[in-house]
Amino acid sequence: MSLGLNALLEPGMLVRHPQEPEWGLGQVQSNIGNRITVNFEHCGKIVIDGSQVMLMRVFDT
Repeated sequence: MSLGLNALLEPGMLVRHPQEPEWGLGQVQSNIGNRITVNFEHCGKIVIDGSQVMLMRVFDT
């Protein structure tokens, strides 16, 4: 099974959740297997199943 672009996410990178825009900007805390922990500005720390959700990398804020 392919992990897609989520496998390239590293701690410190900025992302958005495509189905939850109200969560705001998130910073990757860890990425282990398919479990990506992200601290979102309006929602706090969330563990994302990377096999179910493709996070969108943010390059400019």
